[in-house]
Amino acid sequence: MNQILKLLSPFESLPNRSFSGRLKLAVGLYAVAVSLIHCWMNTMGVMMTIKMNALHLGTLMGLTFILCPAMPWSPKDRPSVLDLILAGFSLFSAAYMIVRYDQLLALNMEPSAMDLWLGALMVAVLAEASRRSVGIPLTLLSLAFLGYTRFGPYFPGLFAHRGFNWERILVRMIFTDEGIYGTTLTVSATYVFMFILFGAFLAATRTSEFFNDLALALAGRYRGGPAKVSVIASALMGTISGSAQANVATTGAFTIPLMKKIGYPDYFAGAVEASASTGGILMPPIMGATAFIMSSFLGIPYVKIMLAGFAPAILYFLGIMFMVDLQAKRQGMRGLPPEEVPSLSKTMAERGHMLIPLAFIIYMLVAGYTPLFSAMAGLVAIIVVSSLRPSTRMSLKDALRALEDGAVSSAPVAVSCAIVGFIVGSVGMTGLGQVIALNIMHLSGGMLWASLLLCMVASIVLGMGLPSTACYIVVATIAAPALQGMGVPSLAAHFFAFYYGTLSGVVPPVALTSFTAAGLSGGRPTKVALTGLFLTSSGLILPFFFVYNPVLLLIDFSWVSFLGVFGLTALGILCLSGAFIGTGLTDMGWVERLAFLVAGVVLVYPKGAGLALSLGAFLGAFALHLIMSRRRTVPA
Repeated sequence: MNQILKLLSPFESLPNRSFSGRLKLAVGLYAVAVSLIHCWMNTMGVMMTIKMNALHLGTLMGLTFILCPAMPWSPKDRPSVLDLILAGFSLFSAAYMIVRYDQLLALNMEPSAMDLWLGALMVAVLAEASRRSVGIPLTLLSLAFLGYTRFGPYFPGLFAHRGFNWERILVRMIFTDEGIYGTTLTVSATYVFMFILFGAFLAATRTSEFFNDLALALAGRYRGGPAKVSVIASALMGTISGSAQANVATTGAFTIPLMKKIGYPDYFAGAVEASASTGGILMPPIMGATAFIMSSFLGIPYVKIMLAGFAPAILYFLGIMFMVDLQAKRQGMRGLPPEEVPSLSKTMAERGHMLIPLAFIIYMLVAGYTPLFSAMAGLVAIIVVSSLRPSTRMSLKDALRALEDGAVSSAPVAVSCAIVGFIVGSVGMTGLGQVIALNIMHLSGGMLWASLLLCMVASIVLGMGLPSTACYIVVATIAAPALQGMGVPSLAAHFFAFYYGTLSGVVPPVALTSFTAAGLSGGRPTKVALTGLFLTSSGLILPFFFVYNPVLLLIDFSWVSFLGVFGLTALGILCLSGAFIGTGLTDMGWVERLAFLVAGVVLVYPKGAGLALSLGAFLGAFALHLIMSRRRTVPA
């Protein structure tokens, strides 16, 4: 595996360049200008959506070429001449689209030879930007879909279609809102950018330090405390970042050394942080780019997605918490000494006011304001609230740094949302989604559980090479219609794809979140990734719970049914955690582990006769474990 990763390394995304002097100032000012342009576009600016998308992609793709080296041996302290040429073309493509689009509409989308050549060049430049900033798997998959669109007659069986010529493909993909400038990029240019900017401003007030101290005050003194601190801090950071890698870099620098200090191996410390940070994408109110795209796909308000996301996120973090707690018990881990745990009251008194912007933005969304307005109001709230205390007050330099960081963080999101437009456009042109949906229904024999397993496998396999946003788009476009065709509510079907797409950050071999954590922990990347996948294993079954029990997503909601199903779901995850770790009241034997595994699985469907079966399985497993535990503790 390490040899394969080494061979692929020249083609994977590399760390951003680090500049100094006037070059650093120039790039920083450009990034600040990009953020200000987006603030203008999303407030006072009035632009046609496709032109706004072109400006969004052009400015951020240009930033990508400046920041991301082409190869490991490329200069790390300055862009090359080729980088500047590609950045210049990126800006030119935006200007060309803004000027030319109205003319193309007047010509009924009849492109000139110049349009087609520039369109073909745009495909190549976007693919290169994607390779640099996102990696080669998504780039190759997107280009493969273009090839499938062109050479449809040569594909076998049900996958064959009549095919389209290159001119029609280029017009659809480059000059309409059904390709790279489609829905996914619209979401990136609006909601995603503004919420990333909101997170950047909140980070500029050193809120991440407050979250770390708060998590440490809440959980640091308990067994395996630093691991629990990692879970809580990652959940808190997830509310403002929506990025698993940013979550690792922020909280991991603090929690990983603490975990290693009390005796966790380096690979396990990295895995805890990676698996917990991955859940940050699931945590409202931001939830990364994917949730905003889901809102656009389903045509429902984002607030409904946000509210539906609370229960799955809490259950995911409960699963990680159960796993690390049981592992700490099995290894005899203790918490941190009292003198190393900050006072909760003092922590809240000094920086607790920084929770106000988060509460405010949630209120704005629930009150019915648009995500864009809520994000802008949240930015104002951060500036006002942070000024209440010197420890959080932002200077002009802090504000400029936040504007710069917002643009830099948004660049790979914009590129990935653009290039998956090839996939979305191809599926729309060829009808591939309907073909795969019908085949999933056929292969499953009409059984929902079998369809869910097929979609889960497809999501996890795709997740091995795609970032979570791209994985969700592919699965939601192709597999979610199959689930909807079998009676699964649309929101539950898309959350199913969203959840498994999120796990791509810890699924080897391209587990970007785990590899980031490995760099901080010093553990072997592959071992960190495999251990992270193991720690999330108790939550792997969670999407089955909210498909069979959509009340967890607030569908057909009532408090009685919600609390009952939530409690049984948490119990099921606890059973699975105990089975995987092999510890409960005492260490378990294989028979006890198998009993708890069965109990965790059957708790998926706690309805009618299923409720009696589920509770019976749990009580039987618990009784067996209780008897065996007493036998182990009785002296011979």
